Amino acid sequence: MFRGANKVTLDAKGRLAMPTRYRERILERSNGQLIATVDRSDRCLLIYPLPEWEEIELKLRRLPTLNPVARRLQRLMIGHATDLDLDSHGRVLIPPSLREYALLTRSAMLIGQGNRFELWDEAHWNECREQWLKADETVETLPPELESLSL
Repeated sequence: MFRGANKVTLDAKGRLAMPTRYRERILERSNGQLIATVDRSDRCLLIYPLPEWEEIELKLRRLPTLNPVARRLQRLMIGHATDLDLDSHGRVLIPPSLREYALLTRSAMLIGQGNRFELWDEAHWNECREQWLKADETVETLPPELESLSL
């Protein structure tokens, strides 16, 4: 499981050093093979260990291609899916097109989401996080599946 918010730095070539605490788990789960793709709702990247991505890709491919919403989702997520390999120094190279999509600069945030990571530009992450914290929860409604959840 990948948890926590980690401040990370991208070097001039677009390489990101994976935090040490995740490296062994990535090697165990996917032999260092990761997939990065775009998030359809936020300007960030989703990074999956290869086996996790393969399950998601299979579900995406099974969506009905005549449904325009499903087709857009396939185009975005599968179309932008890019192989990343953890190198011997624990780094991954984020391609320029994905860095551009996610507005990534030197300072970034790697957010653990259980089975995947989200990679955000740090300033954009901070803006979104503040908006989410200020959101009026009385206006927004929880999905029915979460109404009985107790934290």
